[in-house]
Amino acid sequence: MTAEPVVAPRRVRLDGQRTRHQILDTAVRLATVEGLDGLSIGTLATATGISKSGVYAHFESKEDLQLATVDTARDLFIADVVAPALASEGIARLRALCESFLHFVERRTLPGGCFFAAAAAELGGRQGPLKARVAANQRDWMRLLTDAAEEAVRCGELLADTDVAMLVFELNALVVAANTAFLLHDDETPIARARAAVARVIMASVPSADAG
Repeated sequence: MTAEPVVAPRRVRLDGQRTRHQILDTAVRLATVEGLDGLSIGTLATATGISKSGVYAHFESKEDLQLATVDTARDLFIADVVAPALASEGIARLRALCESFLHFVERRTLPGGCFFAAAAAELGGRQGPLKARVAANQRDWMRLLTDAAEEAVRCGELLADTDVAMLVFELNALVVAANTAFLLHDDETPIARARAAVARVIMASVPSADAG
């Protein structure tokens, strides 16, 4: 009698993981255009070429699919926007985070721009786990900007009396507005203007000797 290959169960698991990743990568892209509410088993089956039963097998409910999509979008954002900026510190990191965000949008990594900007607009007036998950990711992004700005203040790269909360609010508002205008008008001008505005806002808080 020939023994069953011991690797078979592992292969099945790996195939299942690859299929789930394929579904979720597609879901992230679709959600930036169709919204999280626009995700459905049928839509994903058509987009991925996987049967409806094959898609359904990976998620217990539509909300489960939506939450997993948010988590996948978070992983993508960390890899493409956050990680490249972490090699720097202080004011350099602050600039790098903003630039990474703008570059992420500019190169059309996702068809609908920043996933979290789109999700925030869609879910802002609602309550529930999905809104909470998106809001938590937005807070994490703001915390990253805040930590970089606070480090810049401690190092003397920014003025000691810098209103860090206002600075971070303005920087986030600029990059998110650029994302919206770039997508709406299919025009790169807002990205260029945002870069200039980010530089101006940061330089306004740099000690005068350094500004020169």
